[in-house]
Amino acid sequence: MRTRLGLGALLLALSGCVSTPPWVGESAPVLRNELQEQTYRDILARYTDGGEIYKGFDSVLFATATLQTPAFREARLQRQALFKALPVEEVPARLAQELAQAGDTHEFFLGVHVYDYHYDDFDRPSSIWNVELVTSTGAVRPVSVERVGRADMEMRAYYPATGVFWVGYRVRFPTLFADGKLVIPPGTERVVLRLASSLGRVEMRVFAH
Repeated sequence: MRTRLGLGALLLALSGCVSTPPWVGESAPVLRNELQEQTYRDILARYTDGGEIYKGFDSVLFATATLQTPAFREARLQRQALFKALPVEEVPARLAQELAQAGDTHEFFLGVHVYDYHYDDFDRPSSIWNVELVTSTGAVRPVSVERVGRADMEMRAYYPATGVFWVGYRVRFPTLFADGKLVIPPGTERVVLRLASSLGRVEMRVFAH
């Protein structure tokens, strides 16, 4: 059976159809309550998208992005409270604190798996990557890109698409353009987080609200 699975994975890789990097290590933590687990997964899926870049048959980058909307933040904090046996009634206060810390920004959690570590430089001023938030009103670059670190079980408990060799980033964009227009105006259904470089381009589309 293992031989069959290995051959199948190889054939998928050669056909260029693999959409996730090779899986290594343990699965991400899950809640014991299946309904609570599925509820979180549904909310996560609404505000998350992924993409990949290939050069021929070689993988260059896998990425996943989650927009930190108030609805997603609340779901993540509720999940954290369940995992850590914290009082659920503390969630509103924790949510208010998170939103205050985020300030006037649109924030993404960006997870990346880059096969050549030289290109894992999203937080550097000289990065090869141009990172933009694209909406119906235009495109804007981040005000900050912060490297959170390599994925561990804590990170994967909330962003299970990340794996052992992934790296997390916190990417924040302004809420206003230079001319004062809203980056994400009312009525916007989806927004795009775009990563582009000489290696290729990936666009991840998520719901805005």
